[in-house]
Amino acid sequence: MKNKNVKNNKNIKSKKKPSYERKKSLYGYGFIALWFVGMIYFFILPLIKCFRYSFYDTKPINGKMELTNFGFHNYINAFTTNTDYLQALVSVLKDTAIKTPLILIFSIFVATILNQKFRGRTFVRSVFFLPVIIATGPVIEIINGNMSSGGYAGGSEQFSSMFQTDLVSQVLEFIGVYGISDKLEMAIQAVTGQIFNLVWNSGIQILLFLSALQNISVSAKEAAQIEGATSWEFFWKVTLPYISPMILASVVYTIVDSFISTDNPVMQIVLSKASEWQHGYSAAMAWIYFAIVGIVLAIVALFVNKFVYYEVE
Repeated sequence: MKNKNVKNNKNIKSKKKPSYERKKSLYGYGFIALWFVGMIYFFILPLIKCFRYSFYDTKPINGKMELTNFGFHNYINAFTTNTDYLQALVSVLKDTAIKTPLILIFSIFVATILNQKFRGRTFVRSVFFLPVIIATGPVIEIINGNMSSGGYAGGSEQFSSMFQTDLVSQVLEFIGVYGISDKLEMAIQAVTGQIFNLVWNSGIQILLFLSALQNISVSAKEAAQIEGATSWEFFWKVTLPYISPMILASVVYTIVDSFISTDNPVMQIVLSKASEWQHGYSAAMAWIYFAIVGIVLAIVALFVNKFVYYEVE
């Protein structure tokens, strides 16, 4: 009987003592709990409050927000009374539609070059990725020309001054292109004037495509060489299908980055209304913008996903 009792006590103690895997999972839950609490308190609750404000006229009284006149009038007024908001939406959509393919093509081109073996390859890669690291705080303010003190204002104009009208006209004249239409010349000027911004906004995309290029299987390269495929054929038949999942990721990232950029006219209107204590009106415009971004991303993702090649083992 004593032996049985001793065994039962040992079994009870062994059950109470958590295993090593259980301890690791508890540590993981502990770290997640910190993030989860922060997400609820600093993101979910303000998001719910913002959505609620969008249906009211808001007015701060004695440190509290007074909500009056419940309805959809803020959403209606965003399109009917504020013409600047609708024009800004159209402008952002046009700008995103132009910038996204340019950034993708440029990123694929640069990533293909950086994937080759040459001297100083690591340094060149870091140069293209450097804007991603330094594009925060006062640095990006200087580049965008938003700092009025210290002689920093007009930074973006200084960077793009080399691509102004006179230079474009001189280049066209030098290569023997005469008599082109004003619209075509303006289009060329618009593209060349965005070269700096194009390079500046392509760091993440270049990194994604570079990682995809490095993951192309050796067997696919050997098979292409045996078949006598040219570099052009290898790019379209092998490289492009292999990096197509990253094309989808880059498209989504580029669109989102374009919609939330600091010089976005829609964001400027939304923030200006909030600074005027029109929080309900500002919240309604923000939620309209969020819905439009979601619809655009869904349409683009469904379209691009049809051309994505997923290798199945």
